[in-house]
Amino acid sequence: MGAPLCFLLRKEALASAFTVAISFACLGISFGLLEQTMDGQILVYEFGGWPRPFGIEYRIDITNAFVLVVVSLVAAVVFAAGPGQARRAIPVGREYLFYSAALLCLTGLLGVTITGDVFNVFVFMEISSLSSYILIALGRERRALMAAFSYLVMGTIGATFLLIGIGLMYQMTGTLNMVDMAVRLQAVSETRTVLVAVAFVVVGISTKLAVFPLHQWLPNAYSEAPPIVSAFLAATATKVAYYLLIRFSLGLFGAALVFDRIGIDTLLMPLSVLAMFVGSIAAIYQTDFKRLLAYSSIAQIGYMTLGLSLATEAGVAAGLIHLFNHALMKGALFLVAACVTWRMGATKIAMMRGLGQRMPLTMAALVASGLALVGVPGTAGFVSKWALVSAALEQDQLFLAFLIMASSVLAVVYIWRLVEVAYFAEPDGEVERREAPLRLLIPTWILAGMTIWFGLFSDFSVDVAEAAARQLFLGLGGGV
Repeated sequence: MGAPLCFLLRKEALASAFTVAISFACLGISFGLLEQTMDGQILVYEFGGWPRPFGIEYRIDITNAFVLVVVSLVAAVVFAAGPGQARRAIPVGREYLFYSAALLCLTGLLGVTITGDVFNVFVFMEISSLSSYILIALGRERRALMAAFSYLVMGTIGATFLLIGIGLMYQMTGTLNMVDMAVRLQAVSETRTVLVAVAFVVVGISTKLAVFPLHQWLPNAYSEAPPIVSAFLAATATKVAYYLLIRFSLGLFGAALVFDRIGIDTLLMPLSVLAMFVGSIAAIYQTDFKRLLAYSSIAQIGYMTLGLSLATEAGVAAGLIHLFNHALMKGALFLVAACVTWRMGATKIAMMRGLGQRMPLTMAALVASGLALVGVPGTAGFVSKWALVSAALEQDQLFLAFLIMASSVLAVVYIWRLVEVAYFAEPDGEVERREAPLRLLIPTWILAGMTIWFGLFSDFSVDVAEAAARQLFLGLGGGV
């Protein structure tokens, strides 16, 4: 209801206040749901009072409550910054269209996370995708239209794969409810149709998640979109897709089918390692700040999928911890890009010479978030990478632990490039200190501050992720 109501408000101030209010309401509700599910309780809401499998239900456990908190937290902080540079691309008086599309995207992402019906997953995913295409197309350059079109093509292919997979599962089970489907799939898990369905679902979700090598849409989409849109999508869309990959793999198909019989982990692990290195190396050679961050996201997605590929509770918990921490880190860094764009009009790294003197607070946020991305102790990134290394060592994967640490060194290289240009390069022309407006700076520092806070006090993210991983491996009842 929020998106159409926002469309009717028309005035930018009203639409902005309405959007932020809805985002904070979602955040409050999400925290309430997480608190209720932390003891292992599963909340079920049946629409119209129709019990499954006849009706649609919302089903909330620790895992999706955790993702709800991540999505609504990022939305509340990022939407408060307003359309930012997109303001220049949107005709005056049409800003309400941006807020309507943003609320529609938030609805889709929250819907994917909370629903207990596989067809509803597809519907909500398409709602979020269609609104994402609109938001990306709001970029100032014409390249934004091409990026949105490329994302649309890849997103449609991914959605088609997912829909075919859901159709095959429905053919074999006769139900769309996740709990019922998980029960009935056990009886037919040996059939070729189910194996094909698993393949279609995994490829479809992996395309949405931008798993290497299905990531081609991501660099253009994130670098050409308005910075605020990039901050929101980078911190939420891929996180929801990762949640979905875990939910389908462990909750619906079950670890025995996905890992023991099909052996998806044997394919996912090398692809994840390749993503960690290829994404980081590509980031090193970028000349644009936002494009650097986009390639960095491919590497960070590799860390998350690597956690799942370990096929253990510790690995899945590490992936969920990194889901939370990366949302904070990348959201903060893309908001820094929004501040830089406001000041410089572009995000070319060469134009950031001496920006540490001109925008000290913004660049300090870049350093804080960048250190977290590297995984420096005392930051959120260190917590998740340490969890990932520990999970690898638990499986006696010493070489894999070495690769995780080695890939972090590559992050040092591309973050140092930004720091060197901002603090050690001579600025062009006279130095004039002019920070980004507080409306941009405050949300940036909220997320940047969180990367430090959750690095020093990691009990919340670690405890919730570990509890969610335990529940996921319980399978039926606990996992779905």
